[in-house]
Amino acid sequence: MKDVMVWIEQRDNRVMEVSLEMLQKATELAAVLGGNVSAVLIGNECRKLADEIIFYGASKVFLVEDPRLQLYQSDPYVRIAADVISEASPEIVLIGGTSIGMDIAPRVAARLRTGLTSHCVDLYIEKIEGKDQLIHIVPGWKGNMMIKIMCPECRPQMATVRPGVMEKGRSDSSRAGEIVSVIFDIIDDSFKAKTLEMVREGVEGRSLDDADIIVSGGYGFYSAGGFELVERLADVLNGEVAGTRPALDQGWIKEDRMIGQSGKTVKPILFVSIGASGAMHYTTGFSKSKVVVGIDRNPKAPIFDVADLGVVGNLEEIVPCLIEELKK
Repeated sequence: MKDVMVWIEQRDNRVMEVSLEMLQKATELAAVLGGNVSAVLIGNECRKLADEIIFYGASKVFLVEDPRLQLYQSDPYVRIAADVISEASPEIVLIGGTSIGMDIAPRVAARLRTGLTSHCVDLYIEKIEGKDQLIHIVPGWKGNMMIKIMCPECRPQMATVRPGVMEKGRSDSSRAGEIVSVIFDIIDDSFKAKTLEMVREGVEGRSLDDADIIVSGGYGFYSAGGFELVERLADVLNGEVAGTRPALDQGWIKEDRMIGQSGKTVKPILFVSIGASGAMHYTTGFSKSKVVVGIDRNPKAPIFDVADLGVVGNLEEIVPCLIEELKK
């Protein structure tokens, strides 16, 4: 009951980055508990991925392979994951908060009759009344504070964490581990709905996940008539455009460009925030950036509490000047 288990998400026989991030966090938690890290991997002909998972910290990988499981299939994946977790009886189960992770996690938790905390931004062990408890940290009250949540009695303790929140560890090919092949009798009736194909949507520009420089705008650009200045600044910096929830609501950005608790979590070298006050549900999305620059007309805006460099003033005056100087 001291082990920490990670559900591994794979697509096209490639381990998703969020699962590798979960393995690093699982390693940290297991070290405090005095347990080991295990993983559940479901797919088809993905045994080589099990080795990669071990290199990233798992001491045991429960591997389930079937040609019908090449793509994520909700019903059988849920049943398999729940059965493996129930048999292994870990203390903690971590799942990446992707669209697939957010589908499987609550259903597995319901089968295991345990709790689930979603959208965690941090996880750690705290001894409470002599018992090790997993503390889940989530933004609350519209992002104005961080809330501590725990599951005091039911086990396993389960949590989902969005991609990019945790740091990924380093692969070590000298690590050794055990691969346990698990055979399940999967009948065709298990597939109440079938995933036939996954199509990657076209994305303009580079992914925010890999961007070194991101320029993000907020509702302050309403008076400027839109995001033209954000796009021009991002262009001269060779960076990517992002924005807040109000920017998305205004149609200035697409959903995959929204930063914050309900959007993307990024950690670029440089993050420039313009015309956004800096509520916590927004700043949690870029808190691990190496350098944060904040531009806003309100000198008391929360963005200046997290910015390394703050500029107070009218963005319609500051940003054009900044663009011209950078061009030089």
